[in-house]
Amino acid sequence: MKQPRVTDEILEIDPIDHDLLEILQEDCRLSLARIGERVGLSAPSVLERIKKLEAARVVCGYEAILDGRRLGLEVTAFVGIFISHPNHIQAFLDRVDAFPAVQEAHQVTGSYTVLLKVKAATTLSLGELIGRINRIEGVTRSETTVVLSTHTERVRMEVPRGLSGRRRRARRSDPGLRGDVEQ
Repeated sequence: MKQPRVTDEILEIDPIDHDLLEILQEDCRLSLARIGERVGLSAPSVLERIKKLEAARVVCGYEAILDGRRLGLEVTAFVGIFISHPNHIQAFLDRVDAFPAVQEAHQVTGSYTVLLKVKAATTLSLGELIGRINRIEGVTRSETTVVLSTHTERVRMEVPRGLSGRRRRARRSDPGLRGDVEQ
């Protein structure tokens, strides 16, 4: 079996790894034997490949996807945060990471410094959360957009095809940014 190769944090995958990633996103509870049937490998070979994908941090974990509305979390909102100085950004991110209502936190370009996705039970609890966020050192103000309805919301991502045989390079200054594809 050809070993996946990591080049500057981007894993080169073959077609079987591609299919494994698609299947795991579809239903990670499938047995190794069932996955093996779908990709043409034995259960031990599937396990070996999955462990390599986990070791390379392509697969970062396995979680249940919950419906917040059925759990009483009726309000979804996006909160744009304005932070006074770049020195406060990391401390802010560390603080909001501890808030269970914060589903996502992204440092962004544009008007905001950080964009949060939050879920709350009521607009009152959303207001309390925003108050707590606004009191964090460095926050100058926030703008909140409450979601009225959601058409599409997914955690699944498209797994790019054709990475094998190409070199992919990440900018060293920011591991979250991906560089151009080199042929």
